Amino acid sequence: MKVMVIGGGAREHTLVWKLAQSPKAERVFVAPGNAGTALIGENLSIQPTDAESLGKVAKDKGVDLVVVGPEVPLALGIVDYFDSLNIPVFGPTKAAAQIESSKVFARNLMEKYGIPCPKGAIFSSYSEAHEYLKRQQPPIVIKADGLAAGKGTIIASSLPEANKALSDIMEAKIFGSAGDKVIIDEYVTGKEVSLIAFTDGKIISPMVPACDYKKIWDNDQGPNTGGMGSYSPPGFFPAELVEKATNTILLPAVKAMASEGATYKGVIYAGLMVTNKEELSVLEFNARFGDPETQAVLPLLQSDLVDILLAVIQGNLDQVKIQWSRDACVGVVMASAGYPGKYKTGFPIKGLDKVDKDLLIFHAGTKLGDDGTIYTNGGRVLTAVGTGENMAEARKKVYRNLANIYFEGCHYRKDIALREII
Repeated sequence: MKVMVIGGGAREHTLVWKLAQSPKAERVFVAPGNAGTALIGENLSIQPTDAESLGKVAKDKGVDLVVVGPEVPLALGIVDYFDSLNIPVFGPTKAAAQIESSKVFARNLMEKYGIPCPKGAIFSSYSEAHEYLKRQQPPIVIKADGLAAGKGTIIASSLPEANKALSDIMEAKIFGSAGDKVIIDEYVTGKEVSLIAFTDGKIISPMVPACDYKKIWDNDQGPNTGGMGSYSPPGFFPAELVEKATNTILLPAVKAMASEGATYKGVIYAGLMVTNKEELSVLEFNARFGDPETQAVLPLLQSDLVDILLAVIQGNLDQVKIQWSRDACVGVVMASAGYPGKYKTGFPIKGLDKVDKDLLIFHAGTKLGDDGTIYTNGGRVLTAVGTGENMAEARKKVYRNLANIYFEGCHYRKDIALREII
């Protein structure tokens, strides 16, 4: 069969890599893809939000399965569009994707159906939100309602910082219309974990849990990014907590969406806080594979990904046995100088041929030159991924190889998964 993956980041490269391993996938197309996907599939120079062009090329090429990577096309209704063309597509509909595209929608859903989440208040008026802030004790969490490329949640450690964040979001509109509404939350302490699961709208099949790193610098310093690395599985989130999260959060969320008239099929991702008493609280829901978590989770999947995605679409996920490796996996993002602010692109990447054969390199912001040279083409450029029998082994493998890869201004965090082995 022919598969088309929509997106161009390291998450999509990972999906393409895994899908291409299936004996069922004779060809894999990627729109728009990157230099890494070009080596295993066929890139199509179409943007993920151009549903009409994607639909046309899918029909022309006889695509049998479409897999949507990023959140923006999901929020815009790309799944509904492919459904209307009768082309099998993996991902939630526009109505179901609201669980990510609107934090206010997700919060109202959780409160209505008793899904554990932080205490907070929703505002559409800047002046009312500003008044409310005066009565809060820092640290304070301020969340833009809409999509903000993973950067829409700001944790303010002082009232002046909170006021600035609120003004930036609601008045200066740094996230555009995504900041028309905000949620102001109490700060919840504990350990964060990402639990991502396949669902056909009826049952939940959780993946191996993972942890990601949002801040740009070591020790969680500096501004938020789309994610600077991840690892799987975290020692503090054993099988019994996965089961608890599945039964008290993921399954109730999918059932709640059905009750609201939006059957949820695809991937559901819960960003969770685990408190000291092993209580769980939902920080956010996402409607797609995580990035960078996917790069540290899918290498542990032993089952055929095509079979799983088709079972989700067809509504018979209970008939597929999904098996996971017990290994550890660590992914470290290499970023351009200046990211997450302004950065330059077009630098040649050297040393990709000087790494261990079993090291995985998933491309994000890369471009293939006419001469075969790979150039930087984004903020997050590569994710280097190592697996091992334990976290120390996986971590050692990644960092040993990172020293061999170079592009001008490249930087990466040195502490990914370090807390698991100290």
